Amino acid sequence: MDLRVVIVAAPILIALGWAGYNISRAAVGQLQMMLKRGEV
Repeated sequence: MDLRVVIVAAPILIALGWAGYNISRAAVGQLQMMLKRGEV
């Protein structure tokens, strides 16, 4: 595998992973809020 491919792909993959992490965290927070509201 060419090093240039890694240099180009790495920041893109890091950005996608970070976005996915933030989205999943927000989704879990929303789900917990909905569950708490349902219990009360």
